[in-house]
Amino acid sequence: MKPWLKLNLALIILQVFICSGPLRASQPDLVLMIVVDQLRGDMPLRSRDRFSPGGFRYLMDHGMVYTNAHFSHMVTTTAAGHATLATGGNPPQHGIASNEWFDVKARRPEYNTADPRYQLISAPPKSGKGRSPRNLTSTTFGDEMVTASAGNSRVFSVSIKDRAAIILGGHLGKAYWYSKKTGGFTTSTYYHDELPGWLQRWNEGHHADAFRNQDWDLLQERQRYTFREQDDRWFEKPEGRMGRTFPHPLQNDDNAAYYSTLRYTPMGDELTLDFLKALVNAENIGNKGYTDMLAVSFSVTDYIGHAFGPNSLEAEDNLLRLDRTLQELLKFIDDKIGLANTLVVLSADHGISPAPEYMQALGFEAGRHNVPELMKQVNSALQEKFHTERMLALAYQTPGIYLDPDAADSLGLTIEEVERAVATEVMKASGYYLALTKSDLMSGRIPATQAAQLVSNSLHPVRSGNVILVQDPFWYLASTPDEDAAMHGSPYNYDNHIPIMIAGPGIGHGSINRRVAPRDIAPTISDYLGIAPPSGSVGTPLPRH
Repeated sequence: MKPWLKLNLALIILQVFICSGPLRASQPDLVLMIVVDQLRGDMPLRSRDRFSPGGFRYLMDHGMVYTNAHFSHMVTTTAAGHATLATGGNPPQHGIASNEWFDVKARRPEYNTADPRYQLISAPPKSGKGRSPRNLTSTTFGDEMVTASAGNSRVFSVSIKDRAAIILGGHLGKAYWYSKKTGGFTTSTYYHDELPGWLQRWNEGHHADAFRNQDWDLLQERQRYTFREQDDRWFEKPEGRMGRTFPHPLQNDDNAAYYSTLRYTPMGDELTLDFLKALVNAENIGNKGYTDMLAVSFSVTDYIGHAFGPNSLEAEDNLLRLDRTLQELLKFIDDKIGLANTLVVLSADHGISPAPEYMQALGFEAGRHNVPELMKQVNSALQEKFHTERMLALAYQTPGIYLDPDAADSLGLTIEEVERAVATEVMKASGYYLALTKSDLMSGRIPATQAAQLVSNSLHPVRSGNVILVQDPFWYLASTPDEDAAMHGSPYNYDNHIPIMIAGPGIGHGSINRRVAPRDIAPTISDYLGIAPPSGSVGTPLPRH
């Protein structure tokens, strides 16, 4: 071959290689999706030096860490957050408008994973207690794994919370969750006609009772804790007999009370891990020749954050104990499957606001909204304005007020008129930043602010309320004003900033601080595996190097 032909051929080959990008890593045996419920993005970063090498630090030292990840929707709740992680979409795409929404036609709240067709196994049939992923209107990346492999890939999901397990499991996986009544794990008839034998045997082992005679005490010496003085604050809302100070006793002869309290201690995550190990062993996950998916949502951080607030000694100690649980999980996966053969992704469904009383003590404007009183005021104002005795505002479900279209129609009113009247009345109260109407949001008439855009990204055309409320920073907004010490659900950084950490074969090591979004996780995994992104995905694959 002539020299110039050789040179041209070499250049063509080089150009093809460059344009094709890096060669894809061989398919992993397992995708391990770890979600820590309510883990705010700054928390693992500022505790790095206190972690063990095999927990959070494994991901930090061996993978990519995206330090500036923020949800692109406002509804920072458990169900919506998990749905975004699994689908790559926002509520309009995946259908999960919040933890609950109000069904105007049926005149009742709708739980995000409610499905009366599929009752809980080993529990008497009860209205509203059936569970399935039917309300999830997008596929998940797990669903896409199953369809791309002709059903050979398998998806399993575990959590204390039913909604976390069900949503991460998608439509084609198997989901299992904790029963606070029995201390065991359960599922619904959507997944099994009866509990699998291995699950029955695990439940018969009464693993939750192993913690019955323990106290939750500090893992380290008190002086080593940043929040060592934040251990007895009047606004904390401990579960059951736990009390506000360490050590927190678990002993309780009332089984239901004991099993419920366990969720508010690090032992709840330890129990979740114990169950997960039984699942992996029974199903031989990651060892059948196709890529399997295993999802686990650790719920305890959320329960503790609600009860004691994020700036508490309890939250700090839990994070250290969670690191040990993660280390045990990753070692187990390494022993059974091999971390070299596993893509590990860790993230969170939302962050958490400091307790308003804590912020008040620091000199910030903060408070608690009384939604039942607000609803009375709104209905009274509407009755006066429109000269009627009818109740035009039906209900509040985070984050919106739902109106009665039939009542408005009977009075010759458009729903837009009533929405505007409600928004005007809400903004008369202190502690509200925005009250946006569905009509304006659907028409694109929103203020040029980041918060308004996040609200717009959250709006589901059917399931969202007619008037969406946004509280001022550090204001507590929920259906009841004082059920928890701290709350999430706002568009502010403390609620929408979460961690993203990815490690595995073909993944680089480093830190990226440009702004990314949790909705980018699902298309990232899909791109990594060479499968279609979920049907509702609007995210962008993250850089893996």
